Amino acid sequence: MPRAADLVSVLEATESLAIVCHDNPDPDCLASALALEAIARDHDIAPVTIAYGGEISHQQNRAFVNLLDISLQTIESTTLSEYESIGYVDHSSPGANTEVPERITPDIVIDHHPGEASGADFEDVRTEYGATATIFVEYLGELEVELTARLASALLFALHRERLDFVREPTRREYEAALAVYPDADLETLEQLYGSAFSPGTLDAIGRAIASRERRGSSLVASAGKTGETDALPQAADYLLNLEGVDTVLVYGIVGDAIRLSGRSIDPRVHIGEALEEGFDELGAAGGHHDMAGGRIELGLFADEDGDDDALLEFVGGRLARRFFDALNLDD
Repeated sequence: MPRAADLVSVLEATESLAIVCHDNPDPDCLASALALEAIARDHDIAPVTIAYGGEISHQQNRAFVNLLDISLQTIESTTLSEYESIGYVDHSSPGANTEVPERITPDIVIDHHPGEASGADFEDVRTEYGATATIFVEYLGELEVELTARLASALLFALHRERLDFVREPTRREYEAALAVYPDADLETLEQLYGSAFSPGTLDAIGRAIASRERRGSSLVASAGKTGETDALPQAADYLLNLEGVDTVLVYGIVGDAIRLSGRSIDPRVHIGEALEEGFDELGAAGGHHDMAGGRIELGLFADEDGDDDALLEFVGGRLARRFFDALNLDD
């Protein structure tokens, strides 16, 4: 068990650990943080703190934290210098998708997303895996760490939400990992998680995306308007992907002082991460996987306008759609 043993060797050299989730953490990130916490505590590390940036706005993510009683701190309220070691889960590049300053180098990185090397003492980035939770299921089994009902439920839900629910290119490993944790999971808790209700803000954003959709062939672009629900954009993209004849979707909207992008594709010929990078990288940060991706474009001076968000979205919407369709090589 070379990688698990390497992780343990790093953990055994420390007495305290801050586990850093990426901004707006999803179940894969949160479940991975719980798993790393379990491994650390199994090796007598204390304190162990899980910290995150951004917001937890997706209704299922909020329910995930509440039902599984996950103790979290914001990055802003966490003094990272007080911990001997810092671990990143489900993200790898310092300064990217995290409020942690770029100058801080993590000691541990475990991820399945592509990215630049972090310089961590322990780095396990497996881009051929469909979820970071899958890596941790392997660690837990190899290290014989107790799989509680809480941890098993978290990992099983994460595996489903990240890959299996939407059949988004799961690898065989995701099915094997789900099978490994299923016997210990609390199915009643999982039912509650799947039954968590939409917030009014999320429902409004999905409604605006439905009403504003622009289609070209099997691809579609839509505006969710201005919303305080960051996770409403990927949810709207997932919903629009169910439209008959549509296999690639981009949803954009204003969240805070930025235009957020969320892309989805089930077309094997389309790499949605590369499409967003080609279309929008010069305007901001964009990229992702073959089937799901995201981006952020700072509004800059436009953020100072007196609340005329509809006019701003109308101004940029056509340009965003054109850039996206051009990146997919789609004519008018």
